[in-house]
Amino acid sequence: MKSVHVLIGILIVGLGRPVAAQEPGRPNALEIARNVEHVNRFRSVRNISFGKGKVRLVLVRQPAGESPRINTMERRRKNDYGPGEVDARDRVAFHSGKLRGTGILVTDYKDTQRGSSYVIWLPELRKLRRFAEPNKADAWGGSNFTYGDVYLRRAHDENHELLGEEAFPECLEVLRPAAAEQSRYTKGLPGPSCKPKGRISYKLKSRPKETGMEYEYRITWVDRETFADYRSEFYKDGKLLKRIDKDWRSMGLEDPRGLFWTYWYAISPQDGNQGMAFIDPESISWNDELPEKLWSEGNLKRIKR
Repeated sequence: MKSVHVLIGILIVGLGRPVAAQEPGRPNALEIARNVEHVNRFRSVRNISFGKGKVRLVLVRQPAGESPRINTMERRRKNDYGPGEVDARDRVAFHSGKLRGTGILVTDYKDTQRGSSYVIWLPELRKLRRFAEPNKADAWGGSNFTYGDVYLRRAHDENHELLGEEAFPECLEVLRPAAAEQSRYTKGLPGPSCKPKGRISYKLKSRPKETGMEYEYRITWVDRETFADYRSEFYKDGKLLKRIDKDWRSMGLEDPRGLFWTYWYAISPQDGNQGMAFIDPESISWNDELPEKLWSEGNLKRIKR
């Protein structure tokens, strides 16, 4: 089961439900958090795809003092389910390393009291496996991300406090492997994004309701116009545990929350571990005409090794 939890951690974000667009005026802390959730689950579009042709989504994990570790994948998310029990589905297919040929399908339901279902295709066994949702505090794929960071944490899982507004102070950070550690994948790492610098942002303090979490609270900078969460800082015992930066870009929709990300970067100052997921923005598309069978268990079995 532990290996299965490592595999499902590659889902970059989770499934969620849409929230209404905001009325003029400052929203409260919970409303801000719900809009951040809307952005991260791409609820402004019918579907979104990360990866086109041979251009893949790349995940780089670099423990302190070690060489980068690489996984490549493609991701397809579908939000536009009509009447029925299904709210959204998320599909990931791996294309490199030991995970090559592995597929993951996550289904979220309109009944919020019902847990999401998880199915994984294991090509070496030629079998599908079903499993339960992991703990939010569990490490994600051996990296400094957790399952809560990636896709499990929801707005209602925390108590939120709006600290005020301020200009985002600097450029976002990125992973910078040494020259000797570069590969054909890490050579494509993007440079720091300075698009958020100077953007007026809500500063949100969030404390988890659940006990046993790895952090006591986190501070998030949220764009006042788009609700993009540029940075989250996690604290415990007054010390910074982790920082996550996200580079968000506009889809050009009427809804300003219609955004996609080009990279996530995380660093844990306590141990120096780093992680980054990135993709060429030209290989991201949304509202495509795609067959519904793409998000089926049968389609997982067709992923090429």
